[in-house]
Amino acid sequence: MRPRRLSGCDHGGVSSDVRRAVACGILLAALAACASPRTDPVRSAERPAARPATAAAPTGVPDVGDRLRRLIPDDSGQVVAVYGDGRNSPDSTVVLFTKRGSVWERTRSWPAHNGKKGWTTDHREGDRRSPVGVFTLTDAGGVLKDPGSKLPYTRSAAFAAPRWWAESHWHDFDYVIAIDYNRVKGTPPNDPTRPGGDAKGGGIWLHMDHGSGTSACVSLSRPAMRYLLRTLDPDRHPVVVMGDRADLAS
Repeated sequence: MRPRRLSGCDHGGVSSDVRRAVACGILLAALAACASPRTDPVRSAERPAARPATAAAPTGVPDVGDRLRRLIPDDSGQVVAVYGDGRNSPDSTVVLFTKRGSVWERTRSWPAHNGKKGWTTDHREGDRRSPVGVFTLTDAGGVLKDPGSKLPYTRSAAFAAPRWWAESHWHDFDYVIAIDYNRVKGTPPNDPTRPGGDAKGGGIWLHMDHGSGTSACVSLSRPAMRYLLRTLDPDRHPVVVMGDRADLAS
């Protein structure tokens, strides 16, 4: 009698159907194990988890181009940015930025006014335009007593606006912060010295607003001036970056 030929999963010893089912199950399990990707638990634990992508924070003062940005001192930690509405407009917005690490953070903002005729890159005495540029802020003063200024503050009745001016202007200089354009730093804001000559103008300040354009200064509300006086810190080397938006961005 011929021995029965084994075929498929038939190994003999038990019924052919049982043997076939068991062997086929083992074979299928082995094939599944071979087909599945192997995971090394040690390597998997050592592999760092993917980090979500984050957008880089802007590091420059917004809407200020490289030309003026390069003039901001490296050690400056406070910028008063004056964004003029247009080259011939007296309307503007003042924004205080504070540097945190390498990022300039928007701290506060206020509506403001600048020169009646707008802005210029070549300011001259009497042109009624505010000068475009980057200027340090080192000295303050005014008619009223010191509200807690961190900048050196000079109180004097000599700051009072002439009474022949319109009454709406009488309180313009209750608080002032000198913009260091053609002046001697470390002196009261009303010091008349003009190192670059009288023709280049001077006496350009941040001061209180009377509701319209100025001779060349930048004017803000009383609460805004009090806030700036209490916040601008000589240890943080504050500067003003000022101009119409087109000049600022260039």
